[in-house]
Amino acid sequence: MRALIVDNSRAMRIMLSRFMKELGFETADAEHGKAALAKLESEPLPDLMLCDWNMPEMNGLELVKAVRSEGKYASVKILMVTTETELSHVTRAIEAGANEYLMKPFMKESLQAKVEVLGLGSHA
Repeated sequence: MRALIVDNSRAMRIMLSRFMKELGFETADAEHGKAALAKLESEPLPDLMLCDWNMPEMNGLELVKAVRSEGKYASVKILMVTTETELSHVTRAIEAGANEYLMKPFMKESLQAKVEVLGLGSHA
């Protein structure tokens, strides 16, 4: 399985990549939404996209809306991984098409549980 990690923080991309590899995923990453859309066009589709909310160029909510507006990306599960903790943000993300929402900071086990809820279970 493949995961695309979209976060403007290099450290967060590295940490998420390590966790996802431990769960049996191949990973790719992008530093913002526009770069993520380019990767979706040029690389094999990921099974899961982990997406931060606050990024330059194109934020996570805009990215979710852009991905969900394209039928060819319908199979991609989207997990928002963000510091935005207000219920209104969770609601907006889910309404835009995110499948799940994980608040930072989080434990590896919380990430694994969200991946399993999405039906992409652990391969570790």
